[in-house]
Amino acid sequence: MSYIPREFRDYKHNPKPDVTREGRRTPSRFRNAIGKYRVVRSDKCIACGLCAELCPWGVHVKYKGYKRMARPKDYLCRGYHCMQTCKEHYCIDKCPVNALSLRINPVFETMGDARWPADMILSTWDQAENGTITNDTLEGDLGASNGGFDKLRLKFPPRIKKKLKPEDIDTSIILNRRNDGRDECRIDLPWYGGGMSFGSVSAATMVGKAAACEIWNTFSCSGEGGYPPHLMPYDNHMITQVATGLFGVREDSIQRVRIIEFKYAQGAKPGLGGHLLGDKNTPAVAKMREAVPGMSLFSPFPFHSVYSIEDHKKHIDWILAMNPGALVSAKVSTPTDVDMVAVGSYYAGAHIAHIDGSYGGTGAAPDIAKKNIAMPVEYAIPKVHGFLESEGVRDKITLIASGGVRCAHDIVKAICLGANGVVIGTSELVALECIRCGNCESGRGCARGIATTDPELSTMYDEHWATARLVNLYKSWREQIVDILIRFGLRSVRDLVGRTDLLSHIDYED
Repeated sequence: MSYIPREFRDYKHNPKPDVTREGRRTPSRFRNAIGKYRVVRSDKCIACGLCAELCPWGVHVKYKGYKRMARPKDYLCRGYHCMQTCKEHYCIDKCPVNALSLRINPVFETMGDARWPADMILSTWDQAENGTITNDTLEGDLGASNGGFDKLRLKFPPRIKKKLKPEDIDTSIILNRRNDGRDECRIDLPWYGGGMSFGSVSAATMVGKAAACEIWNTFSCSGEGGYPPHLMPYDNHMITQVATGLFGVREDSIQRVRIIEFKYAQGAKPGLGGHLLGDKNTPAVAKMREAVPGMSLFSPFPFHSVYSIEDHKKHIDWILAMNPGALVSAKVSTPTDVDMVAVGSYYAGAHIAHIDGSYGGTGAAPDIAKKNIAMPVEYAIPKVHGFLESEGVRDKITLIASGGVRCAHDIVKAICLGANGVVIGTSELVALECIRCGNCESGRGCARGIATTDPELSTMYDEHWATARLVNLYKSWREQIVDILIRFGLRSVRDLVGRTDLLSHIDYED
C-alpha cells in the first residue's frame, strides 16, 4: 500500500466538478462583494424603481411585492465612468428625489500594491465570475510598478493582413520537444499552474486548480508538500515536485504523474530554500510530510547532492528509472548565469527549463529577499532564449517562465520575449478572491480560506466553486490571447516565440 496519512486512508473522492470550458457565472462567495465604488441610498428613497430600470449593470434591484429597494450591488457599478460616457444610465443624476450618492469604496483604496493594483484585482475577479471581461472600466492589463511587464506594450499593426477567425487560432504548446520517444505532451493553453503545496494552501484550492487544468487540458503542480489523495483523480494533469527537503517524495507519487519537477530555487527567495512556518504545519500536513506537527519546516538550499550538471543528470536519471515515460522539468531562479543553467539542464536531459523571476508571489518569502536577489523575468527570458539559440538547442527544449505573470497580456509579452509558455500562481489565488493582504504564511494563514490549512478556514469554499472560478479565468484569458493573435495576423501562439519586434518599451518609444 502506498503511504497515505491515516486520516486520509478512508478518503472518499467527491464527484468531479460539473463544469465545462464554457464556464458558468460564479459570483462572489461573500454576501457583500468588494467593488470600486460605494453607492449609498438614503432614506429619501421612494422606491420608484427608476434606477433599476436605468442601470444596465444590475446595480439596483426592486423586488416585486416589496415597497423598498434592495441594497445596491455596488460591486457592479461603473461609477464615474458611467457619468462621463453613458449619462442616460447615470442613476445619481436621474433619481427624482436625490436619494443616491456615489463615492470611491474606502476598502478598494486599501487593496493591492504596485504589482497588483486594486483595479487589476477586481478585473481578475470579474473574469473569474463571468468567464470574460464584463467591466472594461477596470485596468486589468497593466499594473503600476513602473517596471517589468508594465513598461512593455504590444505593437499591433495598423491593418491586419490575414482575416482570421477565432476558430482558426491555435493556443496549444508542446512541452516535450526532445523527440525522445516520450509523449510530446501538448497542452491546450500556453500556461500551467504553479506549485502550491499541501500545507501552503487549502485542499479546495489544490483540487480546484487540478480540476480546472483537467478541463482545459493543461497541468497543475502539487508543490513540495507530498501528493495528497484528493489529487489522485487528476493524475494525468498533475506535476509532482521534488524539492530540496524531499517532503512527501515517494516512489508511488513519482510513478503516478506525467511530469516531475525538480525545484532547485524560487525566484522570490533564491538561495533561501522553502519555508512552512509551524502554525500551518497541522497534524495532517506533518503526516504527509513525515514531520513533527507544529514545527517550522525548511527546505535547505541547495540540493546537497547536486553541485554540477553531472549531479543534475544523476537526479534526472533517478526519476526516469522510476518513471521511464515521464517528462522532467528543472525549476531554477534567475541568477546572472541563468542562461548557462538552462543549457546545462538541456544537456542533463531535462525537457522543460522553468525559470522563475524575482516577482514570484510566494507568501513565505522574507521581505528582504523579495525582488532583491533574482533577476526580473523579463530580462532573464530573452537572455536564456538567445543563449539556447546560439547553442543550437532552442528547438529541443521548452522554456517556461514564471514570476510576475498576472494576466493574458503578460503571458503574450513573456512569449514574445522568448518563452514557450508560462507558469501562473498568484493570479489563480486572486481569482479565488485573494485580496493580496500578504498574510499567507502568518498564524492560521489566509482569512479568506485560500492559503490555509486551518480546519475551520479551509471550509470557507469547496472545490466546485474554485474550479468554476478558475475555468472562467482561463476562458477569459484564452479569449484575449486569441484576439491578440488575430490582431497580429498569427494563427498560433507558437508563432509569437521570440517576436520582440511585436513589443515596445515605453521608455524608448518615439
